[in-house]
Amino acid sequence: MFIALDAMGGDYAPQSNIEGAIQFVKEFNIGVYLVGKKDILEKELEKYNLPDNLPLKIVNAEESIEMDEAPSIAIRKKRKSSMYIAGKLVREGKARAFVSAGNTGAAMAISKFVVGAAEGIERPGIAIAFPTKKGKPTVLIDAGANVDCKPTHLVYFALMGHTYAKEMLRISDNPKIGILSIGEEEGKGNDLVKETYPLLKKTKLNFIGNAEGRDIFTGDFDVIVCDGFVGNVVLKTSESLGTIILDMIKEEVKKSFISKIGATLMLPALKRFKKKADFAEYGGAPLLGTKGTCIITHGRADGKAIKNALKVASEFEKRHFNNKLKENIKNLIPEELQTIKE
Repeated sequence: MFIALDAMGGDYAPQSNIEGAIQFVKEFNIGVYLVGKKDILEKELEKYNLPDNLPLKIVNAEESIEMDEAPSIAIRKKRKSSMYIAGKLVREGKARAFVSAGNTGAAMAISKFVVGAAEGIERPGIAIAFPTKKGKPTVLIDAGANVDCKPTHLVYFALMGHTYAKEMLRISDNPKIGILSIGEEEGKGNDLVKETYPLLKKTKLNFIGNAEGRDIFTGDFDVIVCDGFVGNVVLKTSESLGTIILDMIKEEVKKSFISKIGATLMLPALKRFKKKADFAEYGGAPLLGTKGTCIITHGRADGKAIKNALKVASEFEKRHFNNKLKENIKNLIPEELQTIKE
């Protein structure tokens, strides 16, 4: 099995990508295609004393997608980019998964339009696992892949979230599903929520009703669905709030000697909290519902985060996620909502 890595994507590319790829192939003996400018990658690899039999191969790509470029450029004008060629390797069956720390919008576009949607899926969705006070994560989907959605799209987000929570995160055999709204009572929400609610009730998913914003972190729901516009706002707000809280704690600690002593005593707990919230521990966010596994990781990903993103991608393939997703479409979604073609 080979995984295609966009070696030119990310703030610290290609160094962090190469570092993470080397760590990954040494630990798991799974192949990685380093997709990028051959001369640059070869020069970087010369810094490491690597054995000849290491399953690490360079695939040349003359261009790269910049962080500030529009996603449409990745599809229409830069078909020789590292990101496009990495996606193409998956589409052609030469690689089983695609990983990128580059331009998020472009990575989503490549995943959706180059790799392509899985059978029976109209709109892939980004899944984010949020930490909760109960210790188990809550999956939010979609976190930004689809700004405008139809009710049926949200039904399939719920199905993909169910499959992810059960098969990959092992949260529950029958994950509790909710739809993000402005109140827990049925009938509350905008038109999209109101129209999706009865469709979710028709499925065999464990749909338990509306979830409010606070429920993302309580752990009372295993999966919460929403359109990508709302989901991305939630994600960016949560990331910002976490950073601000940590910065405020640091500032308060500096104000007195006693505070510094208290912070020293709390250091182990603070380190455990940071680990729970650290994206490097999780590797990246999967774009669920594509033909091959697609993992989008943070632009600031270091070698550790890249290694973990590659690990997550390999686990999706080892556990045959898409086969289980297809089975769940047939078993949990009413026939009138199914799009699988026999």
